[in-house]
Amino acid sequence: MDRRTLLIGLSALASSSCSPRSMSAAANAPDIITVPTTGKTALLLAAAHAQGRQFVHYEPGYSHIAYPGGDLPADHGACSDVLIRAYRAIGIDLQKLVHEDMTAHFSLYPKTWGLKAPDANIDHRRVPNLMVFFSRFGQVLPLTHDPADYQPGDILATHPFGTHIALVSDQKPAGSDRLMVIENIGGGVQQNDHLLSYPLIGHYRFGI
Repeated sequence: MDRRTLLIGLSALASSSCSPRSMSAAANAPDIITVPTTGKTALLLAAAHAQGRQFVHYEPGYSHIAYPGGDLPADHGACSDVLIRAYRAIGIDLQKLVHEDMTAHFSLYPKTWGLKAPDANIDHRRVPNLMVFFSRFGQVLPLTHDPADYQPGDILATHPFGTHIALVSDQKPAGSDRLMVIENIGGGVQQNDHLLSYPLIGHYRFGI
């Protein structure tokens, strides 16, 4: 999601119940139920939750980073960086994997940005590229409005006001059957009750 789209979207959200301030309300609520997880799923989600311990400035723009294992400063990032950082906690480097697949199969990936060759600085941080990658190497799961179809650690791609990606959490509000999501939609890394809030464009399970 680029900065201009983000700003337009946040302006629209500011007049609704989904402003950045109200989005964090669910994460601050005391009545949260945790669903037990194990193995890689538990590690993945623990790493995602940990990112919310500091404020992360929303930064979707191009940056020169190392390869492999490259990253922005920990207090900067976009929605995709939540996944990238969490997956590294279970030994999966999406920067490397996406770059290798784009190098071998560049024609399968979107040409939205006018690139003529892969770019390891940014390709893995672009949601449409991640959607292609997860479609190729993960499980592609149904897009439904039944909360029972979503499990902790699932990857959810949505379109609130631009392409967006989040991890399905292991927590839900008490009295709700909806798991929450861990995301950065502009207000830092937060856990929000957004599982079915926006148009669904992708649902995946990968590496867990």
